[in-house]
Parts: sequence; structure tokens; C-alpha cells
Amino acid sequence: MGVVIETLREPWADLDVALPDYATAGAAGADLRANLLPEDRAGGLVLAPGARALVPTGLRVAIPMGHEMQIRPRSGLALHHGVGLLNSPGTIDSDYRGPLGVILVNFGQEPFRIGHGDRIAQAVIAPVVTARFVVVEALDPTARGSGGFGSTGVR
Repeated sequence: MGVVIETLREPWADLDVALPDYATAGAAGADLRANLLPEDRAGGLVLAPGARALVPTGLRVAIPMGHEMQIRPRSGLALHHGVGLLNSPGTIDSDYRGPLGVILVNFGQEPFRIGHGDRIAQAVIAPVVTARFVVVEALDPTARGSGGFGSTGVR
């Protein structure tokens, strides 16, 4: 079956906009849709080249403890329009209960219109492993050593 994500719609949300769902049986990400404010629904939101916007989904979620929701870009929007997520992947923690929004950015050359109900991102539910950080006197040596960014080669 999988993990159950309790979902609450905002009072202003359009109930005809689908909840996150998987496009195919093998999809790892559930499509998130723009659920625009009533005053923006007719015209949509337009992202000028270089602009960014927090696009509402009209949802709040409860992610089970020990999991996170990763918000990832859609490859089709990136390839065809240059539209992606500014913080990718975004993380929705298990204790967050605020509005679920998606920070879209237009890296393309043309304005991009986000329509009401459009698929704008995908949500991947993943387990979380927490760590305990401790200070030590030295780290175990490795073949790479203390090489910095790009130290294993350019390609």
C-alpha cells in the first residue's frame, strides 16, 4: 500500500483540483498541481524570465514521523520552458503543518504562464535517517583524502 499522507485543503482551495497523484504505476513522484487563489484562477500566474513565485497548492499535509516529502521539479517544464524549482529538492518535514507551496523559477527566455490546476512539481515521500554529530580528533584516511570540489576530475 504505502505511506498514508493526511491532507487538508485550504478553505479557499478549489475542490476540483486533484490531490497529488501518480501518473503511472511506476512513478516515484506524485504530481502536485497549482491551486490558485480565486482572483488568480482566470488569468493564471505569469512568470517573467528570471522571476520566481511561490505557487500555492491549496493543501496542507501531515507527513508521518520518520519520513519527508521532497518537492522536485518536473522534467518536461524544465526541458520545454526552462521552469524549475529554486530550492530543489525542497523538503517538507514531518512536523510542518503550514501551507504547501512550490517555489517556481523561470530560467527560460520567454514568460511562462502557470494555469489553475497545472502540474507544477512532483512530491516524493522518502524515509529520513537522523544522525548524531560528534567532534573527533581526526578522520579516517581515504584514497580521495582532503581533496575539495572537483578533486576526482572534471568529467
